[in-house]
Amino acid sequence: MFRPAIHRIAVVATLALASTALAQKEDAAISSIVEAWLAAPHGDYRSPAFTHWNAEGEVPTTCATCHSEAGFIDYLGADGSTAGVVDAPAAINVPIGCASCHTSAAHELDEVAFPSGVSVAALGESAVCSVCHQGRASTDTVAERIEGLDEDAVVSELGFINVHYAVAAATMHGAHVRGGFQYAGRDYVGRFHHVPSASTCTSCHDPHTTEVATEPCLTCHRGVDEITAIRTRHGDFDGDGDTAEGIHGEIETLRTRLGEAIFRYAAEVSGEPIGYAAATFPYFFLDTDGDGDISADEAVFPNRYQSWTPRLLKAAYNFQFSKKDPGAYVHNSGYVLQLLHDSLASLAERIEVEVPAQRRQ
Repeated sequence: MFRPAIHRIAVVATLALASTALAQKEDAAISSIVEAWLAAPHGDYRSPAFTHWNAEGEVPTTCATCHSEAGFIDYLGADGSTAGVVDAPAAINVPIGCASCHTSAAHELDEVAFPSGVSVAALGESAVCSVCHQGRASTDTVAERIEGLDEDAVVSELGFINVHYAVAAATMHGAHVRGGFQYAGRDYVGRFHHVPSASTCTSCHDPHTTEVATEPCLTCHRGVDEITAIRTRHGDFDGDGDTAEGIHGEIETLRTRLGEAIFRYAAEVSGEPIGYAAATFPYFFLDTDGDGDISADEAVFPNRYQSWTPRLLKAAYNFQFSKKDPGAYVHNSGYVLQLLHDSLASLAERIEVEVPAQRRQ
């Protein structure tokens, strides 16, 4: 007569054990996610991306959206404030965390405005990524700065325009958002549409580690053993005669040639030798000893390059644009190749430099 009671006790005990096991499994999963996030760029609270403003004690409103979780939440309006703007400076050393992306406001975000003023809709889960990976300048920024100026006249008021960092969304949408400097009279490719299974940011990037899952790429792109060897465009875009190298190699060689042309133009037309330091703002400096390299002593703000002409500024902007998206060869190789080629062709109007015959993909 006690069997039903015993059975109920057994069932309750089994459910309790199952619940405990499930909770432990969930805890382990969450712990794994947190560990992955802490080891990734978005969770690195010691990174310059989150420590640059430590001396000031707060992240200014112009930077807070992407450099503090509180600022991103403010931008989304998830804190009850107006969406699309940051109302107050944000806390320092607070990286992009769970609350940045896992709110109803973040899930509902579907349209993002880019620096050119163009808004892109129907972004889905890529919308939150696009907010911070769009850069902070565009064709329009550069064009406005140089409007009415002689192409090859040194203008002391000009300074280098930096597109900012990690501009994958600007690269991916190409001509539509005008992230690179697009020369008048030239056509540029728009959004790069890949296969449906690789059409969003998180299709390829783990949302917590940001690492790229390359296995699916190599499944379709047979005959290569690493992602940089992939290419779907088979022209000799850099003019080196090698059409078997990956499209990454085409971009690298063309960018190197553009860099060399920039140095030559600066010396011959602007009258002051220029150099590039990839890790130091504002990146282009006066090459005081003319050795082609920028030393630590030269890479200081007072020694920033100040002999800009509009033609030189446009080429340098595109050189930097291509540098600030290391994955450009995957995100939209055609767009970057066009920007680099056209910048080289523009400089060739004033200096002797070889421009590859093939420009289009």
